[in-house]
Amino acid sequence: MFIDRADAGRQLAEAVAIAAPPDPVVLALPRGGVPLGAAVADRIGAPLDLVFVSKLGLPGHSELAAGAIVDGAEPLILWNRDVLRRAGLAEADFADQIVAKRAETLRRRKLYLSGRAALALAGRTAILVDDGVATGATLRVALKAVRAQGAEQVWAAVPVAPHDMLPILEEETDRLICLEAPRDFVAVGAQYREFGQVQDAEVVRLLADAAHR
Repeated sequence: MFIDRADAGRQLAEAVAIAAPPDPVVLALPRGGVPLGAAVADRIGAPLDLVFVSKLGLPGHSELAAGAIVDGAEPLILWNRDVLRRAGLAEADFADQIVAKRAETLRRRKLYLSGRAALALAGRTAILVDDGVATGATLRVALKAVRAQGAEQVWAAVPVAPHDMLPILEEETDRLICLEAPRDFVAVGAQYREFGQVQDAEVVRLLADAAHR
């Protein structure tokens, strides 16, 4: 169990530093992944940027991802087919949620980045960082989008993920760094003593600090 995101970030940063990624850029998944991404970027001396990915949660069970959408000129959506099948839902049932998520992403992009252009990834090692993995839908769609942007290598660094997710993530990354992989995984938050929401103001502060290093 991790104390909080700061604790997880410190441990994750050390693990990434030992792996010594070549020409790295750290891409955090907001909002929960930003404190950890900032710690990793600071430790290895890499620039910090964001990947805007939104979970498409089941109606009435928002924490269970039926899929995830990554922002871009052409939004990329990865569906969790098993979850859709068990819930008896189709992709079309999420049309309104997709519109709402894209609007929220636009707001957050303006707030967090203040118009700053995304970092170029071509030829670099892109390290995606989040505070944990549950179904993997959010991280997997981010990995796919980042690879499409021309990164030389695509890594994922997370403090915790379900044990049965490791083979899937290892297949879709050039390197996976995961500190804990419990077989009796329940939820990401269950692996932390403190797991409050990360506020917009903290994201803005962390990105500003990273930009001025």
